[in-house]
Amino acid sequence: MKNKKGTADPNVELWQRVVEFQGDLPPSAARALLTLGFSVRDRARMGELSTKARAGNLTGQEQAVLDTFERLGCLLDIVHSKARQALKKKPKKAT
Repeated sequence: MKNKKGTADPNVELWQRVVEFQGDLPPSAARALLTLGFSVRDRARMGELSTKARAGNLTGQEQAVLDTFERLGCLLDIVHSKARQALKKKPKKAT
């Protein structure tokens, strides 16, 4: 992830380390992780808050909620990325 200036965000590595799986992630677990996401209700709320933010009408509490949604979205992106990477790995052959 890069910030708006195009330079690497120093926090990204920390976020990625938070989601470290011990050992190989089984395909069934990876597929289950890919089903994680925001509910329809939460996506609608994010849309409402984004609209208010663009208009400059967010309260402090609403900004905090929008910030939390953004952080959770980043975490979901990382989890999904790691799950997709696990699914791309070739299974180890038994010897």
